Amino acid sequence: VPILRLYLDEAADHRAHLRLSLPSIRSLIGALRLESDHGWERDIEVLVFLYWLAHAASYRVASQTFDIPKTSVHDIVHRVSKAVLGILRKVICFPTGDDLEAVGAGFAQLSGSPAFSRAVGAIDGCHIRMKPPANTSHCYYNRKLFHSIQLQAIIDHRGKFLDIFAGYPGSVHDARVLRNSPVYLGSLYPPPGKCILGDGGWPCLSAPICLITPYREPVQNPVQARFNSKHSRARNIIERAFGMMKTRWRSIFFKALEISPAFVPEVVACCAVLHNLALLNGDIVEAEDEEDHDDDPPEPHNPQARVGDHLRDNLAAAVSAPNICVAALHEHDYL
Repeated sequence: VPILRLYLDEAADHRAHLRLSLPSIRSLIGALRLESDHGWERDIEVLVFLYWLAHAASYRVASQTFDIPKTSVHDIVHRVSKAVLGILRKVICFPTGDDLEAVGAGFAQLSGSPAFSRAVGAIDGCHIRMKPPANTSHCYYNRKLFHSIQLQAIIDHRGKFLDIFAGYPGSVHDARVLRNSPVYLGSLYPPPGKCILGDGGWPCLSAPICLITPYREPVQNPVQARFNSKHSRARNIIERAFGMMKTRWRSIFFKALEISPAFVPEVVACCAVLHNLALLNGDIVEAEDEEDHDDDPPEPHNPQARVGDHLRDNLAAAVSAPNICVAALHEHDYL
């Protein structure tokens, strides 16, 4: 098989055909390998799956390349995707201890302000093009005028995914997706005294999770303007992370996926896992320009959530007083 020869050739350009470097491919195979595995079977199945991802999720193209029936390609793709999802919680997880502090330090560096050391993630959503179910297609038609499902993600200062939640129809507002996500319902992240950053389409919250958004334009004073600038510099890493993942798997993200709607969230989750594995192996793809990022308009306030405006004011005050860094974000902190 030519692809197997490519895999064995350490000097070959693996990213051109499989979208991952050789160290990343080997890392994935190692993570998925079972003690019962023998020979090349696992390796070949992973190569089939990666080739399928890299070539517009086409069973026909993968079948012709590997000279195996389309039904076999289908079975391999679903089997490997299940295996990749089986390692998701090991690869996409929240930091703790020293790792958590390193994330905060990273956001402080991105923003240019030590006050942002309390930020331990950035949250955003993106739309994944897909062919919707015929009987509910209207639910998937988003305000950008195409059919999609949504991916909500939290990332760290390097662009690594810390949490993903995929599958809500494209017509649903970002804030509603958030309210139905496990991270929100279980107050899973960030830990007390920390916050995550979101754009103006998200609610500014102190509970059940601490989510800090920029001040609405036009701002009222220089303190707010300075805060918004620092906030934007820190938060933009998530747009870069989405851009990197979409560029790597451009045939998945830049056209409507022609696979079962129920399978789309699984494929998207696999791409996120592979994104993290690639980052860990220094396998970086620079994001290409895509359509302008367009925040969802703010949703009417949800009375069950506690507004985080005063926490944002505290953080903004700390940004404008460079020698004073708020120790932690708590309900009783006022500067």
